[in-house]
Amino acid sequence: MSVFLYKFMRMKNSILLLVVSFLSFSCTAQTVPAPKADQEKSEMRPSKNEDGEWDLTVIDTQFDYFLNAVAKPVSQYSESFLRSRNTLLVTEWNSYYSSGRYRNVIESSIDYNPRENYGLKFEYKLYQVFAYVNWKYGLRMNGLSGSDTTRY
Repeated sequence: MSVFLYKFMRMKNSILLLVVSFLSFSCTAQTVPAPKADQEKSEMRPSKNEDGEWDLTVIDTQFDYFLNAVAKPVSQYSESFLRSRNTLLVTEWNSYYSSGRYRNVIESSIDYNPRENYGLKFEYKLYQVFAYVNWKYGLRMNGLSGSDTTRY
């Protein structure tokens, strides 16, 4: 009977050793592969359309509604006003993006050069993106004029 007991204890120790080794391997840190270079930096960039004009694509179904029904018409703004406001707003937006603030709203930085002549339509649309974010999410931005910061 002692031989049987010896084999049983040895088998019990072997099983215990296997369980402990599996637990130690399962508790080690998992390495996550680093994101690819194109995934590291999410950025909105202005692009030219087929007519050679600068364009900005906004992928949000409510933005078109906002632009047509809520936003002030383009005739109420000058291009120089919009360019100066957009410069401030893009700087503020990119600051929020790089700091991780408002992560649920701001998902990318904006590549904007105030020296580039984007044209009135583009400047208006970009400005309205900031007004839309304020309207939809309540995110106050310092560069918006007072009448564009009210929620409708």
